[in-house]
Amino acid sequence: MKLEYLQQQLDENSQDPHTHWDPPLCGEIDLVIKYDGSWHYAGSPINRKALVKLFASVLRKENQQYFLVTPVEKVIIRVEDAPFIITQWNQLQGQLYFTTSIDDEIQVSNNHPVELLKNNVTGETLPYCLVRDNLWARLHQNVFYQLAGAGNIDHWQGKEHLLIKSGDYQFSLGEV
Repeated sequence: MKLEYLQQQLDENSQDPHTHWDPPLCGEIDLVIKYDGSWHYAGSPINRKALVKLFASVLRKENQQYFLVTPVEKVIIRVEDAPFIITQWNQLQGQLYFTTSIDDEIQVSNNHPVELLKNNVTGETLPYCLVRDNLWARLHQNVFYQLAGAGNIDHWQGKEHLLIKSGDYQFSLGEV
């Protein structure tokens, strides 16, 4: 996968979402998104944020497997838990916004829900936010604790939960 070619293809196809690309599978590459959200190639961390953002822009999940997909090739990569981490949050006019480790900003809503899911590494149930197209971001522990301090305990689905609101959307950080 040549990076210059990939960037050129993305620029040329910016009107055509990559979800429609269906190239042949070219195998697996030694690219891993670690539990902490860092990206590693051949055992070494990728420290160039622009490169990570480029790879993230062509990331896809199908049938519990992750791929980097370009117009001409599709390669399997490994993700230890979630491909993204929510590292920051803010609230503006009653709306909650999350920022990922690659600087994507997400407005928490029905389109970008927060759900309690089983963590693939620890087995714990933790909050995750849908970023896009079946790609989730785990809330960083610091974000979780900050939100917990801003939440309210109330009845939800027949039990006591720690609840957070974003506009008309409400989600649970867990049972109390």
